Amino acid sequence: MRNVEKRVVLHFPGFEPLDASLHRARYERSARQSAAAWDFSVAVDSLQNFGRAPYFDVNAKGADWQTHSRVHILDHNDLVAKLNGRPFFTRLVQGYLAAGRVVASGGMTGYFRHAWRFGLFFIFPFLLILVGLLLSLSIAFSPFLLGLPSWSHIGSIALAVAFFIYVFLPQAERLHTLHLFADWEMAVAMAGLNGIGAEQWIEACAISARQALDEPADEYVISSHSMGSSVAAHVIGLLLEREPALFQGKHVVFTTLGSAILQCALMRPAATLRSRVGLLASCREIFWLDIHCLTDAIHFYKAKVAAVCGHADAPQATIQFIRFKKMLSSKHYAKIKRDFLRVHRQYVLGPDVRAPFDFTLLTAGPLPASSFAAFTQTDMPELAFGPGNDSVRISSIGR
Repeated sequence: MRNVEKRVVLHFPGFEPLDASLHRARYERSARQSAAAWDFSVAVDSLQNFGRAPYFDVNAKGADWQTHSRVHILDHNDLVAKLNGRPFFTRLVQGYLAAGRVVASGGMTGYFRHAWRFGLFFIFPFLLILVGLLLSLSIAFSPFLLGLPSWSHIGSIALAVAFFIYVFLPQAERLHTLHLFADWEMAVAMAGLNGIGAEQWIEACAISARQALDEPADEYVISSHSMGSSVAAHVIGLLLEREPALFQGKHVVFTTLGSAILQCALMRPAATLRSRVGLLASCREIFWLDIHCLTDAIHFYKAKVAAVCGHADAPQATIQFIRFKKMLSSKHYAKIKRDFLRVHRQYVLGPDVRAPFDFTLLTAGPLPASSFAAFTQTDMPELAFGPGNDSVRISSIGR
């Protein structure tokens, strides 16, 4: 197979409080880790304005290869900041209202049906805060339960408030609980295309994405992580609605990393999202690579997304299973394995060792992104080239 010399990447990050400049900084750190592991050089240029899709250029070079990639970041930090910037009690109430909408729209039932661990992820933050509120209420009403004088309620109520604000909440926030409340508000908005200006924001992203796709390249990679996969499906699906032949003559790879498309698509109001998933799956020019990891609870492990969205007859995404344990040193993996949010981010972070999956190589290396579908848990690519510097040689190296 021929090496990729020029690539355009549209990357849709997950639900994190990071703008494009911070995503670029993370990418640079991860690229340096990858370069050290694979013994190649990489240079990440500064961020350039490009509407809703600012970009930075990445130049990667090995002994016999060189690849230039332009990476556009279509982050939704504006929406994240808007949701997280409200008063505490507003976030609390709106989070529980979002949870109620998920349940009422059939989302929770779908989660437990298709990925029970994701169902537990859904109820976790709401159950945790509920426990804190019940503990605080028990403190407030302890004088009544103990038969103490009514005036003692003054002190117990003050103690209950102090416990919730200064003891319970700091511990809960170590698990990013209120951030997860906002995540579910975002999910409801992406499902129904209402609230927080979701539809207008997707429209703006689509305009910039369409302009980015005009750049000539050997390969176009649309990568998305977590919630970003729902955003990517909306944006690219919208473009296909308007231009069915948009990708004609292009080599396009749609890569979903720890995808949470079904987080939104399983809600009944998400008819538009499910339709756009069908357009993506049916587009002949798009190769859909869906990356799954057993130890990541925040995605729909083994689920066939297009089929679940009602498109069983459409070509299904190629699912590739990876293991974060194979990407990191034993010490590093032991440090993060109990932090489910940190584990979930590993798809887009750098490796400690050579492994069958590497986000930097997927988006900036010489191999076509679709070739990563061929690598198994015990095999990995060898970055070497055949005669004439025009073909990639892939060797299986036992791990």
